[in-house]
Amino acid sequence: MSLWLCLRFPCLPLQCLNREESRPVAVVERQRVLCHNDCAAALGIRRGNSVATARALAGEEALTLLERQTEREQRDLEQLCQWAYGITPHLHPRPPDSLLLEIGGCLALFGGLPALLEGVHRELARRGLLVASGLAATAGAAWLLSHAPHGLDDLSEPLETRLSPLPLEHLAEAFPAAVAGLQRTGCTTLGNLLTLPEAALARRCGRDFVGALRRVLGRDTERHPDYRPPAEFRDSCQFDYEVQVNEELLPAMRQLLQSLGRFLQQCQLATRAIRWELDSRQGSALVFTVRSSSPQGDPGHWLSLTRLQLEREQLKHGADQLTLRCEELESLAHAPRDLFGAPGQREALEDLLDRLCSRLGRQAISRIACRDEHLPELALHLGHAAPGPLPEATGEAGPRPFWLLPAPRPLALRGGRLYWQGPLQLLGVAERIEDGWWQTPVSRDYYLTRGSAGQYYWVFRDRLGGGWYLHGIFA
Repeated sequence: MSLWLCLRFPCLPLQCLNREESRPVAVVERQRVLCHNDCAAALGIRRGNSVATARALAGEEALTLLERQTEREQRDLEQLCQWAYGITPHLHPRPPDSLLLEIGGCLALFGGLPALLEGVHRELARRGLLVASGLAATAGAAWLLSHAPHGLDDLSEPLETRLSPLPLEHLAEAFPAAVAGLQRTGCTTLGNLLTLPEAALARRCGRDFVGALRRVLGRDTERHPDYRPPAEFRDSCQFDYEVQVNEELLPAMRQLLQSLGRFLQQCQLATRAIRWELDSRQGSALVFTVRSSSPQGDPGHWLSLTRLQLEREQLKHGADQLTLRCEELESLAHAPRDLFGAPGQREALEDLLDRLCSRLGRQAISRIACRDEHLPELALHLGHAAPGPLPEATGEAGPRPFWLLPAPRPLALRGGRLYWQGPLQLLGVAERIEDGWWQTPVSRDYYLTRGSAGQYYWVFRDRLGGGWYLHGIFA
């Protein structure tokens, strides 16, 4: 059975710009007050007041007027969609300030309707957002009921009964002329409207109006494309005060990383880099990027790396907003793991590398990497620990020692046998390596050899200059 939850944010134009509660603040559009905080309401300021009226009502109080920014509202609504995608994949935004979630199919997952609603409102309270909720069998009815104090109550009652007390003006945004005409006839509530025959309504208000009403009541199918998560993640947290100390950022970072972890898990994605941005009224306070050698989606892993790197960062000044960005997303590759988890298992090499780079900086860490070269002394090089997997050598080759000498050392040849701290025994067949024919020709035959003490060496015969040389030692 379909069940829709509407989350409407009536103060979104204000809360996306300013959440100050200690002084009067209002958002204006076209020189009219669009919304305001409680301090402004205490002064008598109301929605629809002109700017001049609002200033007059404020008197000597320092009233802050902010111009509406619809782009900020859309961005915050997109962030809320990313969060709500963790509850249900069937949702869509209703601009400019509402989300509609189909939750009938996920009630068992969250332990029933009361538990789901409690978790939703707890998360929105943590974000500091004022929300009005509505619950109904259709998305349109849920949105209408979000304007009523009983929007979440009496689900057992017929939908028409729950909608009846609502003022007709809630339909005015989509059908202003039809609603104005009905109000002139004394039809002021949805209850009055529902008593009228559909045929008469169609003649008076048009078929589109009647079709919308039928979809609200569930008599016709209401179709909306489901929300699709974007190719990047962004979420923010606003503080009630200016943060001056790095350690005070960690609880908010933990919450944002948990949100990122849910997003990555739902989309089957992982990332190699996250970006932290701290802002305030004075401008940017701190920006830094945390990187991982392998794609990761574990919030605990990212928090550990963030904590280590945060020790090397310094806030320029107090910050009141923290933003987490993640733009480098890739498909999640599940590495095979032990079914039971080996106790005392050593830390993965890439995790150790990430922790060292986060604490010391990537310029302080070097590692051996492969080059696409034939000559062994050129095939390996020492470079900075760049993010990403370790390069692998390509092509078929014989055994390679981990330890190459700085320069090949000549070997003694006595009675047809090679000597290096004792006689050497050639094992297997030669591997020929030739290169540099266009500049300085090189041609070598490499052999695996074993010494008298059981040690293995890598030696070669110089086919152009003659002589035998020791080039590497096997561990």
